[in-house]
Amino acid sequence: MMIALTLSMLAAAPALAQTPATYVAKAGASDLYERTSSQLVLQSTKDAKIRDFATMMIRDHQKSTADVKRAATAARVAVPAPKLEPAQAQMVAELRRATGAARDRLYVTQQRTAHQQALALHSGYAQNGTAAPLKTVAAATAPVVQHHIEMLQGM
Repeated sequence: MMIALTLSMLAAAPALAQTPATYVAKAGASDLYERTSSQLVLQSTKDAKIRDFATMMIRDHQKSTADVKRAATAARVAVPAPKLEPAQAQMVAELRRATGAARDRLYVTQQRTAHQQALALHSGYAQNGTAAPLKTVAAATAPVVQHHIEMLQGM
């Protein structure tokens, strides 16, 4: 029940036009969630597909964090230390409590929702953002997130 509530809260988050500072903060939180949840599942999974996916998540989301930071600096937008949003922190806590195959299934379910949210964030800023360097990064990041979604459909 709690998992469904958390996922629906994340899925329902609006993809409105963001200020540059809000986009940077939300992108940072999204990347932090991806890295944190993936590191957590790597500690226990026995599933090679999940291990490969989680390893790719850490690599790709380290890159997108660096790309957003570079673009924010170019756009003269402050880059706050990334912080999980409350729904993301709750999802990480749920993942910590799960074990074995149940953790793997929960991870995949959470990843699907988180990636839909990330796609909306990056696509929305690419279309409606006001800081050109950040729009460029958002436009480049969206197809990577879409690729992750496609991979998750096969899991």
